[in-house]
Amino acid sequence: MAENQEIRSKIHVENMNFFYGSVQALFDINIELPEKKVTAFIGPSGCGKSTFLRTLNRMNDIIDGTRLEGKVLIDGGDIYGPITDVVELRRKVGMIFQKSNPFPKSIFDNIAYGPRLHGVKDKGKLMEIVESCLVKSALWDEVKDRLDKSAMSLSGGQQQRLCIARALAINPDIVLMDEPASALDPKSTLKIEDLIGELRKDYTIIIVTHNMQQAGRVSDNTAFFYEGRLIEYGATEQIFTKPNEKQTEDYITGRFG
Repeated sequence: MAENQEIRSKIHVENMNFFYGSVQALFDINIELPEKKVTAFIGPSGCGKSTFLRTLNRMNDIIDGTRLEGKVLIDGGDIYGPITDVVELRRKVGMIFQKSNPFPKSIFDNIAYGPRLHGVKDKGKLMEIVESCLVKSALWDEVKDRLDKSAMSLSGGQQQRLCIARALAINPDIVLMDEPASALDPKSTLKIEDLIGELRKDYTIIIVTHNMQQAGRVSDNTAFFYEGRLIEYGATEQIFTKPNEKQTEDYITGRFG
C-alpha cells in the first residue's frame, strides 16, 4: 500500500444523534472515514456499531419510528437531504450481512439480479459482470462450471463470497460489512479476510466485527464504540498498541466486553 498518497475523506459524519422511537441509540457521533481504506468498528454487543453502520446507507429507515439528527455526507452530499434518491444511495453503498442471504436462484442470476434491475439486458454484458465479480470475490474458480446451479448448493463460506460478488455487481463505491465472517468456520473466515485485503484497492470498506484479532488483521483504522458513543478512533495499530482512552484499553485487553 502506497502510504504517501493523499488520504481523501469519503464519509463525513457530524453531530449525529440517532433514536429508535424515544430511545437514543447513538450520541453525538463525529467521524471522517477515508476513501479506499478499511475501517473496523469494534465494541461490546449493543454498543451501537451496527446501528451506526446502517445509518450510512439508510437501512434504519425501514424500521418504524427511527430518527436521525446531524449530518452524514458522502462525497460531500448529505444523504439525509430532501433530494437524496435512497435507491441510488444503496447502489453506491453496498451491504453484506452477518448471515449470508443468497436469493433462491442460480449462481448466475444472483449476481445478474442487480445489473438487470438497473437496466442491463445484454447476455454478454451480464456474463462479463458475473465473471468479473466472481473473480473479485475469489469464487470464480470454484463455481465457473456450475453457474446455472442453485446458490443454495454452495457452502456457507461460498454463499457469503457470492453475496459479496452480488454487492459488487452494481458497482458500489462503499461496501459495508456487518460481521461478515461471524457465522463461518476459520478457513472460510480467512478467505473473507484475504478478500477484504484485495477489495480495499478499489472500494471504501467499513466492517463491524466482534473479533478483535480480525479488526487488527484487516483494517487500516479502528473506531471503538461504547454505549452509543464513539470513544476513540484512529489508526488500527495505534488503537491496539497505544490507545488514548482507558475504556479502549480495558476493552482491547479483555477487562470488559
